Amino acid sequence: MTIDCPSDCIHLIASRRHEEQKPLQKPDNLPFDDVSISKSFLRTHGDLILALSYAVCAYARDHRELTDRDALQALESLAASYQTLAKGILYEKPPMVPLQRGLYDALKEGIQAFRKEQERKGSLVGSHDAEVRDGLIVLTQAGAARHNGRPRSRAYLDLLRSQFDADEFTPTAVRMITLP
Repeated sequence: MTIDCPSDCIHLIASRRHEEQKPLQKPDNLPFDDVSISKSFLRTHGDLILALSYAVCAYARDHRELTDRDALQALESLAASYQTLAKGILYEKPPMVPLQRGLYDALKEGIQAFRKEQERKGSLVGSHDAEVRDGLIVLTQAGAARHNGRPRSRAYLDLLRSQFDADEFTPTAVRMITLP
């Protein structure tokens, strides 16, 4: 029997607390396992990671059926696109599943909005293709490390949502994302 618990279900929260007590280990199938992101990148590009997280959360808010697996597929596909783009090759292979494709497109829109905001501020930090790629890889790897393997899990999405004020859905403080 499968139960679709809301994120604030006390039993689901207790279950996740139990899972969080387990040490974080590098998954066997970690996406982009050949890429290592430094902690200094996390510090200097926190706004980019927050903007990407916000795009995921905003889409998930409007599409309740989105699961961790869907989000990870969209993040991984877009990161792969930016990985080739950073090498000077324009090649996209968006997900075929409509829900995943919708998040993929929402993330692209979020990146464009972030770039416009950075340009308005006169900052170029986080706006280069290689930096966007690394931000997407951070979120993809963090999600893969947090994903519990359950097909309808939303634990990673709830982790991302915890970065924002629930009432207004606005950024509060950036928590450090732990990588495996």
